[in-house]
Amino acid sequence: MPDIVVMFFVLGLVAGILRSDLVIPKATYETLSLLLMLTIGLKGGMVLHGNLSWQLLPEMGSVMLLGAFIPLMLYPILKYVIKLSVANSASIAAHYGSVSAGTFAVALAYAESAQLAVGAEVTLYLVMLELPAIIVGLLLYRRLDKQHSADNTLSLKALWHETLTNKSVILLVGGVVIGMMYGTQQGSQVTGLLTNSFKVVLALFLLEMGLTAAQTLRPIPWHHWKLTLFAIISPLILGAIGVSVGTLLALELGSIVILGSLVASASYIAAPAAIKAAIPKADIGLAMLSSLGITFPFNVLIGIGLYHQLAVAMQ
Repeated sequence: MPDIVVMFFVLGLVAGILRSDLVIPKATYETLSLLLMLTIGLKGGMVLHGNLSWQLLPEMGSVMLLGAFIPLMLYPILKYVIKLSVANSASIAAHYGSVSAGTFAVALAYAESAQLAVGAEVTLYLVMLELPAIIVGLLLYRRLDKQHSADNTLSLKALWHETLTNKSVILLVGGVVIGMMYGTQQGSQVTGLLTNSFKVVLALFLLEMGLTAAQTLRPIPWHHWKLTLFAIISPLILGAIGVSVGTLLALELGSIVILGSLVASASYIAAPAAIKAAIPKADIGLAMLSSLGITFPFNVLIGIGLYHQLAVAMQ
């Protein structure tokens, strides 16, 4: 049986496919999203309390290199195999180099339910993967699209600001810092309520994600069959790369599963906001179709379990 939180995603997906009148109010979704990001940061920070070490630098450096490498690897496939424009190829490559906080939350819940050992630093993977991917995606676009105008494109400095001040990054990093400063005991009066309700918040968040995924896939985009195949096959390849890197770094089994799941995921919150401003010619709908409509459900329903099996096989 899958983790119970996954079934809430299935419920939302089914309700969306059946065109139910079930709707999560926008304000409620925003609140759930904020709570989820803050809770993830706090959980990671509290585990890091008293455990931060310079020995983490090689690991974090490797994860950042992954974030930069993935867009470079995927761009030629998107441009020359799937035949997308330069703008859309750079955009989707950046989305897949970046990460899904929702997938991270499900992978973390999966690891906890399976009682897998998880390293204290896994929350940092989110930021380490996200920032380089978005920057590399923009650099690819600027380098390869000779027709773009500097006047309608964010400067690199502005993009860094847009990315670093994104609400997801602020809450994740802020949560990590607060959790790391106070730990479980000192911060329990505030953090206890959030961390203890993590799965409840995640379940409601996934219910909305199921509804949104169904909406993204309606009508079924048969004319984008190449992109659909890409959105199914790429997580398998990227997940295997993530698991391999985690194994080479001798991470805990749960950390390997989470890293593999993150590398296999695609952003649908932070990257769309940054890319929409930085690459005006990109069709964000295409990126959302592949990342949220196909890759996210695939990872939640099938992928995370596969990455776990692969990680066990490589131990």
